[in-house]
Parts: sequence; structure tokens; C-alpha cells
Amino acid sequence: MKLPPAQPKLHWDIFCRVIDNFGDIGVCWRLCVDLAQRGQTVRLWVDDASALAWMAPDGTPGVTVLPWTSPFTQHGQTPGDVLVEAFGCEIDPEFIAAYAHKIRATDQKSQWINLEYLSAEAYVARCHTLPSPVMFGPGQGLAKHFFYPGFTSDTGGLLREADLLQRQASFERSAWLTTQGITWQGQRLVSLFCYEPAGLPDLLHTLAADDRPTQLLVTAGRASAAVRRLVEHEISLQPFINKGQQLSISYLPLLSQTDYDHLLWACDINFVRGEDSLVRALWAGKPLVWQIYPQDDDAHHHKLHAFLDWLHAPPTLRHAHQRWNGLPGRGTDDGTAPLFTTEDERTWQAACQRARQTLLQQNDLASQLLDFMTKTH
Repeated sequence: MKLPPAQPKLHWDIFCRVIDNFGDIGVCWRLCVDLAQRGQTVRLWVDDASALAWMAPDGTPGVTVLPWTSPFTQHGQTPGDVLVEAFGCEIDPEFIAAYAHKIRATDQKSQWINLEYLSAEAYVARCHTLPSPVMFGPGQGLAKHFFYPGFTSDTGGLLREADLLQRQASFERSAWLTTQGITWQGQRLVSLFCYEPAGLPDLLHTLAADDRPTQLLVTAGRASAAVRRLVEHEISLQPFINKGQQLSISYLPLLSQTDYDHLLWACDINFVRGEDSLVRALWAGKPLVWQIYPQDDDAHHHKLHAFLDWLHAPPTLRHAHQRWNGLPGRGTDDGTAPLFTTEDERTWQAACQRARQTLLQQNDLASQLLDFMTKTH
């Protein structure tokens, strides 16, 4: 039997500028951990590491976090084997010059990755791993390669730790909820991680009016602030909330990435935002509604529709996404209609489970990055 080529042990320099406190650094940190757990050595250069204090309070062996300052300070570090520019950030010319010098002096191949945002749009497969020659500056003569995370086998895949399924199988819902101080008596659990979505009032009214008791678990930060504002000002909601009636609300503290995964596994429906939490919700295999990050010229509309197409989302899940994100088309809905029904939950569950099974058959992002490095090392 022919064995696959051994993957090289490399030193990685991953650069991240924080635009969204939870999204960019969240993805980069998970990638760092995943690579380190596969025997790689990783330095994460980040301009604002404050979120890691609660997102990953214990750190992880094999990953060093360094401040990405302006003006740039190399902290005496020599560039490693692989440069990763996450989400369009640009590495400082001093570091690129040192990297180029090392590549030329050692006759190594350039391994410079431009890690892009996640999308289900068709261009992702077309552009994945395409080279981009560097035409000027200290890196002139080298080449970057685009690396696109994605949902299909002709893209870079999604982050998925090697032990994910094992950890999910051993997860105990009741025990975890108890550790979070959440009293659970069998009611439906819904997680909420969002900004201020257009459909938030619809969600609260849907849950408050539903026959099935629901406990809404709201993440810290903007989601909690948005819900508190609505509850305080929506008089019609107040008789239904936190008084032993259909809807109760728990406001959660900041959760580590590990506990956020547990939250998604524990809940029956997950409302998520951005890139990292969408991927984690897909692995949870529960019905999900995604608040997509808004972009200029409404480019996020196409991105959301491409994702729903890939998901083979049933019509009710599409309508829920339109209402949740405030997209055109939601005006055709009855404004008083619930955001979803119990029957909708069943069809959403089936779609999300099928998607999860499909994704599990595909190679994950860290494995694909390592395979790419093996071919180019």
C-alpha cells in the first residue's frame, strides 16, 4: 500500500488584524490551535489580542501570540517557513524583506498564503490556490497563493478538529448546562449570537407566543444589549418573559471557544453571526439561522443566497433568513406570522443534518493547508 507523503514540520507566521472582535481572531485562533495539534509550530501576530483572554484563556502548546504593532516590531523573530495573511491584511515590508532574504539564502520555496473569507459563491472554487506573483516591494519575485475556505471539495474546506466527533459524542447536555448555572427542565433551548438583526423582534414574539416553552440563551455583548433594549421597550413582550410563562431569557457571560461549541451542541436552534460561529453551528448539526456581516453594495445578499443554495434550504428557512437579515423579499411575509413553527424546525433540522454529513466527507481546512505545503515544500 502506498502511504501518503509525510507532512513537513513547519514554522508558521499567521497575521491577523481585528475588525470584528470575535470573528477574525476567532477563526485565526482556531486555525493556530488546529495546526499546533498536528505538530506545527505557530506564531500568531495580532493587533488586538484582548479577546483571547476569554476566548482561549489557557492558550495552547505550540502557539505563541505576538503583538502586531505599528510601527512594526519583529521582537527579534526570524520569519518562519509559511506566511499567512488572514482576510486581506498586509504584512509589514520589514518582515516580508526578512522572509524573502531567508527564502533566497536557503533556496527554499516561498510558502505565502492569502487566507480569504468563507463563501459558498462559485468564484471560490475558481480562485482557490491560484498564484498571485508579487510584482513590487521587498517580496518581488515571490508568489502568494489564494486559499479559500469553502463548503465543497474543490475549495479549502472548513476548520474541523480531528477529535471533534469524539468530543461531541461524549458531550452531556444537562451536565454542561448545570456548570453554566442554567436550570433546564426540558424546555426548548435557543442560542442567540448576533448584532442587532432586523428580525430580532420577530424572534422574541415567535418564542413568546409559541405553545412550547423556550429558554433563550443570549451571548454576552451586542446580543445581550439588543435583547435587553427590546424587552424593556416592547410592552407586549413583558407579560410573556421571565415570569414562568412561555419564554425565559438567560444572559450568558463571555464564553471560551470550547464553551461556545458546547452552547451550540446543547441548543435545539442556533442563531449565529459571522464566519466562525456559522461553521461551528454547521458542525453542531442543529437548525441554524445566520446573520451575515453586511457588505458594501449589498454583496452579502449574494453570499447569503449562495450559502442557502448550497444548504438546499427549504423555503421556510430562506424566508426566515430574509426576515432575520432584513433582506428584500421579506415584505411579502405576513409581519405577524411567526418566524418559524415546530414543523419548520423539523425540515430545518433535516437540511442541516444532510449538510453536516456532506461536510464530514470532505477534507478540512488545516489538512488541506498541510497537504498544499507538502506539495510545495
